[in-house]
Amino acid sequence: MFNVQLSFTNATIFQFSSSFMVQHHLQLAAASSHGWLRATPSDGHSETSVDKRWDSLAFNPVKTDYIYVMKSCKDGSFSNGGLRHYGNIEISPSAAVLNYGQGIIENLKAYKNKNGSIILFRVEENGLRMRVGADRMCMPAPTIEQFVEAVTSTVSANERWIPPSNKGFLHVRPLLMGNGPVLSLTPAPEFIFLIYVTPVRNYFEGGLKPINVVVENDIHRATLGGVGNIKAIGNYAGIMKAQAKAKANGFSDVLYLDSIHNRNLEEVSTANVFFVKDNTISTPVLGGTILPGITRKSIIEIAHSQGFKVEERLVPVEELFDADEVFCCGNAVCVLPVGSITLNGKRVDYGESGFVVSQQLRSALANIQMGLIEDKMGWTTLLN
Repeated sequence: MFNVQLSFTNATIFQFSSSFMVQHHLQLAAASSHGWLRATPSDGHSETSVDKRWDSLAFNPVKTDYIYVMKSCKDGSFSNGGLRHYGNIEISPSAAVLNYGQGIIENLKAYKNKNGSIILFRVEENGLRMRVGADRMCMPAPTIEQFVEAVTSTVSANERWIPPSNKGFLHVRPLLMGNGPVLSLTPAPEFIFLIYVTPVRNYFEGGLKPINVVVENDIHRATLGGVGNIKAIGNYAGIMKAQAKAKANGFSDVLYLDSIHNRNLEEVSTANVFFVKDNTISTPVLGGTILPGITRKSIIEIAHSQGFKVEERLVPVEELFDADEVFCCGNAVCVLPVGSITLNGKRVDYGESGFVVSQQLRSALANIQMGLIEDKMGWTTLLN
């Protein structure tokens, strides 16, 4: 566990009743040439009104107090970033992100522990993954240190929007996008790094209930040589049609197959997939089309520590019919059991074992993320 003492450029955080409150005179990235504002808490949301919202949280955006914005310099480095009021940003109509999809996203979460401290989970891993994705998309990216500092600043300034751990978490969404004007197919001359946050609860409407998944035979999430192994923004719009069709037919989500043989498992729409047989946990091997999920990486490490045999390999879809359990994992869902999978009209149901393995892994991971147990893995950052 890392302990971080908060430090802001031209900003002061005052502590009241064991919580951070951003005062009206909080100065944020004061350079007037960047149009930064003297930020104050949102007048439309009192502490009481925020507290009343937790029970009605879903997985939808909520207007919080602050966002973080930082622009690239001519040499590709980033500087002069800072917090500003949550609101719209200025973007060119000919921006590369709008015309050619030059952009990537990240996802991470923040919890508040029983002592009121803020907990971030493996934030350096997100910063590293953004840099890897940026390189693939011909984009400069903030350093890992800048990424961590920006996340820390944004989460801390929006501290009052972090739900109690039994009510949800603060979803943190960093974006990197080409904003400079382009017309031909060329990398943008300018880039924006932005972070916004929103309190959320469960990704699926059913909460933590097992989901029902259908295998997609026609639409593929990624192809070899493409960008399926990074969080390119264009990866998601292309699968919305398959997902919408699945939901219209009563399924929770879609399980995609490889684009060459149309046989091997890849991912659920926004999560990695695992299946359990006896004491062995298997997951599709990373090979350029599968996102190297940070939750995936964590589950593999936890499973090893608990004595499971973990295999990363090609997984033919037929093996799902012989599995004891199937589960998916990702930042938003943590670990979520799959109740059934349907392939070409044939449905296989799981749950006779009570989803013992997936629940065991979920508990181990969630307890670390929420600060309920000692973090022996060294994965969390505690903001004091």
